[in-house]
Amino acid sequence: MEAAVTEKKKIIRTKDLSKTFTTGNVKQQVLKNLDLEIYKGDFTVIMGNSGSGKSTLLYALSGMDRPSMGAISYEGSDGEETNITGFDNNRLAAFRRDHVGFVFQQNYLNDSMSALDNVMVVGLLKHDSRKELAARAKELLERVEIGEDDWGKFPTQMSGGMQQRVAVVRGVINSPEVLFADEPTGALNSQNTENVLNILSDLNSEGQSIVMVTHTLAAAERGNRIIYLSDGVISDEVELGPYAGNYKDDENPEKDTAEKRHRKLKSFLQDMGW
Repeated sequence: MEAAVTEKKKIIRTKDLSKTFTTGNVKQQVLKNLDLEIYKGDFTVIMGNSGSGKSTLLYALSGMDRPSMGAISYEGSDGEETNITGFDNNRLAAFRRDHVGFVFQQNYLNDSMSALDNVMVVGLLKHDSRKELAARAKELLERVEIGEDDWGKFPTQMSGGMQQRVAVVRGVINSPEVLFADEPTGALNSQNTENVLNILSDLNSEGQSIVMVTHTLAAAERGNRIIYLSDGVISDEVELGPYAGNYKDDENPEKDTAEKRHRKLKSFLQDMGW
């Protein structure tokens, strides 16, 4: 008897999503009538060549930018969908505060604030208790290996890797339904890249839904679902399954290994012309 397949819960749905930029008399349609669903608990990776619309899609999905046409709906725990495309600026800002976290390629930390304060300033937009917020911020900072001795450091006193780890904590301080990440390791060296990717993988393994744009194979391998954009449309996608590190399973050759995962993704990207 076959095991029942558990249906994934949809948390974001787009319908005919389009985005056009106008410069003078020139119009460029970057996203073209996209229909897309994002699922709870997934680590969704968006890839594509430069100019394919990756970051534009990410900003639209997160409510950081508005589409030119179409709808973006978030589904609540009660199954009701909320179309955020009709929100005014204040309501959209409140929605992002309560439902969305974001990690940018550049960390955008406030140079006049310590690591702890950079995290808490975002949390104070949602949390009433400063004491409870500080406890959560400190716990999260410790989880990304930023201890008490570093909480008071300003960005200019931190390495690039530490700054980006603070930025990740800032992104999840309000327990977002979805954490969006736009090339989060694009400005980091190889060791700091690995550290940040490990943090994202750990968060996802605990149930955090993540949507990430990347241009690197190593970062993309952390996702379970890879979507490839080309000229503003979805060309195809591939399912890799949950990431489990650089494991091998000689006793169960049917079980995916890191090498099989790598080959599957690389083959898919080659088919996409990447």
